[in-house]
Amino acid sequence: MMGLPFESGMLRSYFIAGTQDIKDKHKTLEEVVKQALEAGITAFQYREKGPTSLTGDAKAKMAQTLRELCADYQVPFIVDDDVALAVQTNADGVHVGQKDERVTQVLKEIGETMFVGLSCDTKAQIEIANQTVGISYIGSGPVYPTGSKADADPVIGVDSLANLVKASQLPVVAIGGITEENIQELPKTGVAGTAVISMIAQSEDVFRTVKTMNTTFEK
Repeated sequence: MMGLPFESGMLRSYFIAGTQDIKDKHKTLEEVVKQALEAGITAFQYREKGPTSLTGDAKAKMAQTLRELCADYQVPFIVDDDVALAVQTNADGVHVGQKDERVTQVLKEIGETMFVGLSCDTKAQIEIANQTVGISYIGSGPVYPTGSKADADPVIGVDSLANLVKASQLPVVAIGGITEENIQELPKTGVAGTAVISMIAQSEDVFRTVKTMNTTFEK
């Protein structure tokens, strides 16, 4: 079964989260994702990584719940670096990092059933992506220092981001350390939107945060 076809507008307000990102003990991941969907996010990526994250059946169950939530709102559900889980939940997309399973292998495994995003933070990586048929979009960063990823790469900054966008034949979504203040610097780089973890997961006002993302990158 085919999921939602990829379009670059999906990158405008792209929320990434797993249970490890919900720091407020009174909220569940499911509640935060539902709120973000109601607020108007354009994509959701389930990224369950870290020492406290779910594994096995609990992870599969959570993925299925979030998958159904996204389907209710007609928002693409993307799985981070887990092709088996993406297939099992009939996800719309799968996101692959440079350190994860090779993107060519992922493309072979999923065929035409879902779209694929790839993390690229150097020009060389972008050039390889340009030559790889089947990738739909690029995630580039971290643009700013970030505390959400223990394994984050060195910060690339706004100017380098603009150069990567120029080099890329695919739409690029910016990631890493983005806040409601610094997001204003990003439209001029040419990115299609921003992907955030803590900006939404730890927001005191998810509606305001998502609105800021969407209005910064109006169609």
